[in-house]
Amino acid sequence: MTEITSAEISLTAAAAARVAAIADRQQKPAILRLSVDGGGCSGFQYRFGLADDVAADDVTVETDGVRLVVDSVSLDLVRGAAVDFVETLGGTAFRVENPQAASGCGCGASFSV
Repeated sequence: MTEITSAEISLTAAAAARVAAIADRQQKPAILRLSVDGGGCSGFQYRFGLADDVAADDVTVETDGVRLVVDSVSLDLVRGAAVDFVETLGGTAFRVENPQAASGCGCGASFSV
């Protein structure tokens, strides 16, 4: 596990609070895993899930006691991004503000570089 700086990726306070609430309800550690998979309408898609632990090749950043973990391959595609949690009239979701994304789909779940 490698500790990363907030310049590489960050987790907002709103996202950290939401992860903490979900983890508490599910009685799991407050660890949010972000990974990038091929697919989606724009080429790559973000995947979120609670993690039980941190793998040896993961990089991690912590906000308000909540850890965001990203595998080293996915980090190359989201370096410089901020993971946020937003609530709108259309619903609630984790959102990735990714400066490397050249384009994305309307729902914000997939992107291209």
